[in-house]
Amino acid sequence: MGKSPLIANSKAIIDGEYDDGFVKIIADEKYGEILGAHAVGPNVGELMWGISLTTILEGTASELSSNIYPHPTLSEAILEAAHAVVDKPIHL
Repeated sequence: MGKSPLIANSKAIIDGEYDDGFVKIIADEKYGEILGAHAVGPNVGELMWGISLTTILEGTASELSSNIYPHPTLSEAILEAAHAVVDKPIHL
């Protein structure tokens, strides 16, 4: 499991919408396949398509963490959570 609080996300800070928000990715411990995700906070519904697509394609957290995420965007919270799954968080 990897979790990224929105307080660590530049776009959430710029928008002033980071209180108690987070993105959490749950992955299989052995293979890293993404099993599910939770996202809480303003506008996080727009993030779920990327995690959903990766899940449908039986992708791993490592593969998700290898994607390119524009800066500053809320989608970087997915990157940070994926990095946390593979024990390589950037901002935490």
